[in-house]
Amino acid sequence: MRFLTIILAAFSLSGCSTMQIEERNFIRADKAGAVHTESGDLRRSVPAMRLRDVALDAGNGATLRGVIAERAGATTTVLYFGGNAFHLDQQGADLLPLLASCGVNVAVFDYRGYGRSSGAPTVANLAADALLVFDEVSAQAPGRVIVHGQSLGSFRAAHVAAQRPQAAGLVLEATATNVADWADANLPWYARPFLRLEIAESLRGVDNVAAVARFHGAGLVLAGERDHVTPAALGRRVFAAMNPARRRWIEQAGAGHNDIFGSPALMAAYCAFVQQ
Repeated sequence: MRFLTIILAAFSLSGCSTMQIEERNFIRADKAGAVHTESGDLRRSVPAMRLRDVALDAGNGATLRGVIAERAGATTTVLYFGGNAFHLDQQGADLLPLLASCGVNVAVFDYRGYGRSSGAPTVANLAADALLVFDEVSAQAPGRVIVHGQSLGSFRAAHVAAQRPQAAGLVLEATATNVADWADANLPWYARPFLRLEIAESLRGVDNVAAVARFHGAGLVLAGERDHVTPAALGRRVFAAMNPARRRWIEQAGAGHNDIFGSPALMAAYCAFVQQ
């Protein structure tokens, strides 16, 4: 994990050090001038669905681009927010069939500054963008949109659920509580006496526990038993803050950070959740 490597490098260079944790440690958009090529595999991955390209003006010269895959007769839409490395045209062909297997419509957008979308991402504008995307999708399926976020996307999904109580459900995959807890969980015990972490002001207010506590709808948390990036213990703390009458926890045996989703047993439970 790149961030842990940086921490250990700082520790090794100095007997005692302070490390600033900033937005760039979590948001790594495409390099300026990167050439984007849309993949035909995306449309071929869900041949039974109509794939509609969507572009939204996010202001400040940024355009959010994504797709909505629509199935005849489907009334529920899953709006998916990917992790930090997620690109629609790189990972979408594997993701769309999994989500669509539940008999739902699927909406997926690239983050600002990633893949199809233009602009420069920050924590603040990614949060605003998530609401913009939700409002667009919700206008087509009011009261029938489930937000699903993986890793970095779990913070976007929880933010939407906190701000948009009309969301039909919330799925958090490979999630964490907040930046401070995440950094502490990834800091080796032997480095703790020598390395002090300072969290940037813009990151201090990002808290999934507070966000999910404001959402009273159905919630599902998916964790990996061997996830060392966002340990299951952090997901458990987020789960504990959800509506106790409408929450479910699934910890996938043997799974790491990026391979939680997709197993037959998990998909059966996931589909049951989104179809309820």
